[in-house]
Amino acid sequence: MHVLPEIIGRGEFAALVIRTDYEDETAWRAVVEELARTRGGGGAYEAEVYLVDDPMWAGATAEAVVAAVKRDEYLDVVFVADGITMKSAQHALLALDPLYEDENLDPMYYQELIDSPLAREFRTTPAAVHDVHGNLSIGNMDFQEFAESALADPEGVLLPVR
Repeated sequence: MHVLPEIIGRGEFAALVIRTDYEDETAWRAVVEELARTRGGGGAYEAEVYLVDDPMWAGATAEAVVAAVKRDEYLDVVFVADGITMKSAQHALLALDPLYEDENLDPMYYQELIDSPLAREFRTTPAAVHDVHGNLSIGNMDFQEFAESALADPEGVLLPVR
């Protein structure tokens, strides 16, 4: 396995999207276009996205991506444009929790987590990326809430709040 490059220059408030699939350039351009759309009433908010479009990341697994980004102490979620993203009509990105730790849970305090394991990932549309990233960044919601919402969707994909 090759070493993934360090991500340098991402602003604290920019959602991190890493491309790991290079089979369909047209699909990637569609993902980027969707991510760049302004949001809010009348396009009140600029979309802050840091795109990693480097073939060194081609084929990187979810585990490898999380291991590579763990050094970023301000990162609450990383989004991956993988093969499923490129083939999906919704361009559903893989949202990964870089803070997920499943070891050393004290059963006395974390019994509910042991009974229903925490989600490490879920799928989200590009339009919902900014809601996820923003809410996780300010601690308004946690990763599990978004994962549960995604799982409630028949296709398992988090849709934007309307």
